[in-house]
Amino acid sequence: MKLKTPALMAALVLIGVGGFMAGRVSSPEASPESAERPAETRASRASSSMAAGDSAASRSSRGSRPERVRTAMTGERTVRLEAIVRSENPLDRNRALLAFLDQLAPGDFEEAVGHFRSLGMTENRMGEYSLLLTAWAQADPLTALAYAEKNTRGGFAQDTILTSWAATDPEAAIRWAQSQYEGDGANPFMPGIIRGMVETNPVRATELLTRMPRSSERGKGLDYMLPHLLQRGVDATRDWIATLTDESLKNGAMLRAAGQMAVTDPAGTAAWLRANPSEATQRRMDDVYSAWAKSDKQAALNSFSALPAGEIRSNALRGVVSSMAAENPKAAVSMMDQYPNDVNDRVVQNFIWQSFGSDPSTAAGQIARIADVGQRDRMYQRTLAAWIDRDPATAQAWIQSNALPEAVRADLLRRQGTNN
Repeated sequence: MKLKTPALMAALVLIGVGGFMAGRVSSPEASPESAERPAETRASRASSSMAAGDSAASRSSRGSRPERVRTAMTGERTVRLEAIVRSENPLDRNRALLAFLDQLAPGDFEEAVGHFRSLGMTENRMGEYSLLLTAWAQADPLTALAYAEKNTRGGFAQDTILTSWAATDPEAAIRWAQSQYEGDGANPFMPGIIRGMVETNPVRATELLTRMPRSSERGKGLDYMLPHLLQRGVDATRDWIATLTDESLKNGAMLRAAGQMAVTDPAGTAAWLRANPSEATQRRMDDVYSAWAKSDKQAALNSFSALPAGEIRSNALRGVVSSMAAENPKAAVSMMDQYPNDVNDRVVQNFIWQSFGSDPSTAAGQIARIADVGQRDRMYQRTLAAWIDRDPATAQAWIQSNALPEAVRADLLRRQGTNN
């Protein structure tokens, strides 16, 4: 059973998209996903109809395809599959697995996938797992989806199968998804379908995404779309975001895209965020200037200095200070001293988080700059407690030689009494 080219590409994308999601630059105060957090609990989807395959949608998605022929994998094939996935050479594994998949009949896949999962190697062989599921979706998507519903959790298998199906027969996959879900919330099957369509039909994929209500599912669909959009270039991605009329969706897209764009074009990303003031601007400006300072510190400083006073300027300072604090905490303190009017509590907090590991004394010495008394005392308590655990003699010496709020000193004494 040969994999069709769109489906093969979809399977390879499944491997790469995980890197995009794991590599996103997150803002300390909130993660990008919060822009697409569900406003209310999603209604439960219709059950059991996946496996039955007797609905009108199921029949239409089958078309005129002959009935699936059930065959049993031979013991020799089972041994071969295990040998393939246990190979340590990823190129050899994938070449051998593609050849193996070409020899399977539709009825072989359930046993092949089941045996693969029984080996306990799924997390270490996600690429191979994707290929198995992709090939099964090409042979018999309904049976593959029924298996995923019954035997897997977390959505990876379901999304992979739907991505493969949507890459070659998107409208059939959409009809199936619509027939399987009842409720007012977002259809949980749509993100995988969007991922399968975005490369060949981004307009239709965008249409499906924008029809979804604000939810984690819509955020997931957005995460699936962005890698493809970014491959088309920064300008194309910004143009696409500009077409979005739902402010929440647009903000979520800007949050995600800015984190990626800052790596290769921090100056352009900073200008883009300033030209489109939004929640994304406030939450991403520090990440952009942090990335910029790492690649071209002087250019980042020049840009920061030219910004007007206000929250955007403080956010930019936070990014520059964070970048400096990781390498040279004392230089970062000098930066804060140079621009005291732009230093707010979040600037100080970021400095402490970035510098404590390498220079706890300098980090602790800046806690007093936090204006909010409650946040200041909590930062003292967390920082000093961690320092005492790591280096009690040096930490106690610093505590004895520095003035601390009475509430903090009392808390430290209470901790010591409890430990004794």
